[in-house]
Amino acid sequence: MKILIANGRVMDPASGLDSVCDLAIAGGRVVAIGHIAADFSPNKTLDASGCIVAPGLIDLSARLREPGHEHEGMLESELAAAVAGGVTSLVCPPDTDPVLDEPGLVEMLKFRAEKLHQTRVFPLGALTRGLKGEALTEMVQLTESGCVGFSQAEVPLANTQVLMRALQYASSFGYSVWLRPQEIHLGKGVAASGALATRLGLSGVPVAAETIALHVIFELVRATGARVHLCRISSAAGVALVAEAKAQGLPVTCDVSINSLHLIDTDIGYFDSRMRLDPPLRQQRDRDAIALGLANGTIDALVSDHTPVDEDAKTLPFAEAEPGATGLELLLPLACKWGTAGGQNSVGLMRALAVLTSEPARVLGTALGSLAASAGQLVKGGVADICVFDPAVEWTVEPGALRSQGKHTPFSGYQVTGRVRYTLVGGQLAYQLKAEA
Repeated sequence: MKILIANGRVMDPASGLDSVCDLAIAGGRVVAIGHIAADFSPNKTLDASGCIVAPGLIDLSARLREPGHEHEGMLESELAAAVAGGVTSLVCPPDTDPVLDEPGLVEMLKFRAEKLHQTRVFPLGALTRGLKGEALTEMVQLTESGCVGFSQAEVPLANTQVLMRALQYASSFGYSVWLRPQEIHLGKGVAASGALATRLGLSGVPVAAETIALHVIFELVRATGARVHLCRISSAAGVALVAEAKAQGLPVTCDVSINSLHLIDTDIGYFDSRMRLDPPLRQQRDRDAIALGLANGTIDALVSDHTPVDEDAKTLPFAEAEPGATGLELLLPLACKWGTAGGQNSVGLMRALAVLTSEPARVLGTALGSLAASAGQLVKGGVADICVFDPAVEWTVEPGALRSQGKHTPFSGYQVTGRVRYTLVGGQLAYQLKAEA
């Protein structure tokens, strides 16, 4: 199908392009930007007047809940939420049930996702069998079945020797290991250590739980040369350690959740279980450091940390509630909110889009296979994964209106700006705002 996206403001962080022009698509690829051939005859024209035409978003952390947790989310509902949020590619952790530690399970997930013709799904394979932290998985076979890296999800490794062997093995094959830095014994609380947790009587997770784990990871990276992606950094001290590691030339990248970028521990209020998240919400100084780290490139990507949770598991006392929140449909507007904030902290819309597109594509690198050359950018000849959104539309986050099966979000009732009008995946229209139908 040939599609013409007309009159939009094309913004491509990878090249710095920012221009009002038309964009032509044919055969699933971008064939022209700005100078459309006179003989180009589109089957469909999308009017993008007043809208921004950007590369499709790449979310490095989104749980789809299938297989095993279908009562909290299914591929149909969560991928529908993804395209409604402009997300054209996402990485899902391996903590499904059963765990993604066998090639057949990965192939089944990929097959199911591809049949839906919506967002591209890139699974992470389990680093150890059953995520038990004992025996390593068959990384070669899992990579051949479609895994883009290996992770323990939210299960920290207690055995440092196992982690070192995993990094040695991954390094020898050029695989990347995705780790959330969390010391196993210190990270068992339900809120960030501090005055609020003490006052509420909640068990705390100290910053040291993150920094101790980071020190261990960096020493092992020095010893093995493995590429490590650090998932959802949450503290100012953690950001500083990542900056130091990058300055030393260690092959590490990292991301942060939209929750940690916008919220702090006081948002818990009177035990609001919607704020029960992993990692826990920390203090204002941590949020400021995260915002600065995103702005200056210390933090590579912003993620939704989409984790749909059902009603029964969320409407419990704070300490007993299951951690997690829906976020796929909120990633773009919350990134825009950060990028276009007034005053000296404003980084601009281009940087806000970069941490959702070109930067996460760089993190994934060659693991994207044939998509690697053009993922996260708009380039002639590149794959047509595109998000068209209106940056001026203001809307209120209403959980019941979200397409995700999980309706719990800490941003319920928030006023946000920026709404997706069209999402194209591989040149096919995967989502269109109903008001425009």
